[in-house]
Amino acid sequence: MAEVNRREIYRYLGIKGQQEPDPQTKDLVEDCLGELERSVNCRSFYRRYPLTLLPDSELDFTCFKVKSRALSRNLKDCQEVILFAATLGAGVDLLLRRYSRLSMSRAVVLQACAAARIESYCNEINDKLKAEAAEEGLYLRPRFSPGYGDLPLSCQPDFCRVLEAEKTVGITLTESFLMMPSKSVTAVIGVSKIAAGCVKEGCEVCSNKNCLYRRDK
Repeated sequence: MAEVNRREIYRYLGIKGQQEPDPQTKDLVEDCLGELERSVNCRSFYRRYPLTLLPDSELDFTCFKVKSRALSRNLKDCQEVILFAATLGAGVDLLLRRYSRLSMSRAVVLQACAAARIESYCNEINDKLKAEAAEEGLYLRPRFSPGYGDLPLSCQPDFCRVLEAEKTVGITLTESFLMMPSKSVTAVIGVSKIAAGCVKEGCEVCSNKNCLYRRDK
């Protein structure tokens, strides 16, 4: 099991900064993490493509094009990208639906645990990719997902088509471009010959300043 950041779980539960949850909440989080792990079936898949940075913040991944000013900044000095998909599997959605009927309070904590769990799994795969790139003398940029900044969710079908996501990891899309299973991630990771000091990801690159779950800076 990848180590799950408890502080992220508490953030999803609305406990921000250095606030500590009460002992009962801590115990409930640990109990939910244990139950969640019994339903998890982590899967991931990725492919690497040449990148061309075009005028007006357009990016050509060879397999499809997107337009995003924020992503263009993230991929500055990159020559390739890794397109990436990961999921906790359908069992987690079944668990969440069951507790939404039986105990809403437990369902809320399980939602927070699952959100932190998929991030920890993505970080684990990211570290593996970073090590593989280092063997080639290359550096990775932070992963950047549809929905971050100005990268629209409408590019999700391209990600899923290129990665054959339904076949490789079991991810499908709803008509509104949401992923099923719900605890899934797609992302683009820049590959560069140049090391960069940028460590921004997630909340730090997202333009939604009013999100309830936004990290404190």
